[in-house]
Amino acid sequence: MHGQKAVVLAATGGLLASVAHAAEPFSGSSALACTQQMVSFGPRPSGSAALGKLQRFIVGELKRHGWEVTPDSFTAETPLGPVKMMNIIGRLAGKSGRAVVVTGHYETKSLPGIRFVGANDGGASAGFLLELARVLPGRALKHDLYLVWFDGEEAFGPWSERDGLYGSRHLAARWAADGTLTRIRALINVDMIGDRDLGILEELNSTAWLRRLVRQTAAETGLGRYFLNAGASIEDDHIPFLRRGVPAVDLIDFDYGPGNSWWHTERDTVDKLSADSFQVVGTVVLEALKRLE
Repeated sequence: MHGQKAVVLAATGGLLASVAHAAEPFSGSSALACTQQMVSFGPRPSGSAALGKLQRFIVGELKRHGWEVTPDSFTAETPLGPVKMMNIIGRLAGKSGRAVVVTGHYETKSLPGIRFVGANDGGASAGFLLELARVLPGRALKHDLYLVWFDGEEAFGPWSERDGLYGSRHLAARWAADGTLTRIRALINVDMIGDRDLGILEELNSTAWLRRLVRQTAAETGLGRYFLNAGASIEDDHIPFLRRGVPAVDLIDFDYGPGNSWWHTERDTVDKLSADSFQVVGTVVLEALKRLE
């Protein structure tokens, strides 16, 4: 961005009751643990061996939790030349023919010369989505539900229309071509939401009715204090979808450390994050998904 399961089998007198993948509550502690797993792979810029290992880990976890998985591989033309990238798409089938999408990026910015592990910027969104992948199976779904881990959100040089948002630009174009975009009721993007001093901006590019829905949900769940009145226009992975007419909202805390001094530095480490922050965002997103039904 810029300025940017339980399976229960009981038999009694021939009566067999079976409940598979019973829905579980969202856990901020579990989301933080997932983020720690992301960070354990080290710096994870697009095209790196470390990101390849993380891709395989995320795909394996999605399959373990019962998701239909689509690896979305492509080659991005960057200022450094061609870079192989891969979005990871998980899907649970609904019945309405419509779809709701929750997204975030999972790679880290390439910052030569420093060990940038991106706990909040790249790690938190990836870990948050993985916790959603754990708790969403077993819930009755009206719409198809997609979770998307975007590759290539970060720019390789100065942020521009052509450098950054590689994965979301690619998927928006792909879904426009195959008709998926016309089925999307709403897209919620999360970024930098693990900050222990959580303050979600009112992102002004976001679709107005969806922004209101999220903020009303936060207020009615007693969590409105974490959603700031301050507004800003942020270019993030929701933008390529907005430009193609998809209702979308970006949930981002873009004030990370004193004067945003931890952003894109070696200080972006797990100790700066909080399970409570993940819990806030998880509670609001899950309730918003219910209201989008």
